Amino acid sequence: MYNILICDDEKDIVSALEIYLRAEGYRTFAACDGWEALAVLEREEIHLVLLDIMMPQLDGISAMNELRRYSNVPVILLTAKGEDTDKVLGLNVGADDYVTKPFNPVELLARVRSQLRRYMQLGGSTKREDLLSVGGLSLDDRSKEVTVDGEAVSLTPTEYEILKLMLEHPGQVFSPRELYRRVWNDEPYGAESTVAVHIRHLREKIEIDPAQPRYVKAVWGQGYKLERGK
Repeated sequence: MYNILICDDEKDIVSALEIYLRAEGYRTFAACDGWEALAVLEREEIHLVLLDIMMPQLDGISAMNELRRYSNVPVILLTAKGEDTDKVLGLNVGADDYVTKPFNPVELLARVRSQLRRYMQLGGSTKREDLLSVGGLSLDDRSKEVTVDGEAVSLTPTEYEILKLMLEHPGQVFSPRELYRRVWNDEPYGAESTVAVHIRHLREKIEIDPAQPRYVKAVWGQGYKLERGK
């Protein structure tokens, strides 16, 4: 069963699409703006997105721009007549296709099937284990690139390995001794102070406010963890 995310601020359109798609055996998820869509994509395995362009809060083009930083899931734009400029912009930033409102259900379903077939044939549903992300924090172990909210940051090899380990285990608490063993590959003599210094430097590079971190949190008396879903 394929999971399809429908993102549109018009509830009638979402309801109609859900009826068509569920009748074909698809599982659907709904969002009313770009931010909500990105939140669904972060917590669910989505195989295709139907994305409206004109929405409040975060529009479809901006949402897709953010999505393309970490996912190649197919996106079909839902556009209104007269939005030709937005259609072109959407295709340029990574949309795979578009359907003009009011849409023909038969045409839309055909486009959905076509995009899903192409995506699965290309192995797009296979999760890349070398691409790790939580919230706006991403690490590509293939290119060795780390980005925060789309901006590249430069880490030392040790900082990189600490972050990679924590991204591989979001929510897990690591004691300073365990971090030292797994990153330095050595016995953890004096681990607390050494790890604390590297954690501080890491926070200075990936946190907006290192004093109130979004990602790398201290757990009093136990160690450090990477916060989930920030």
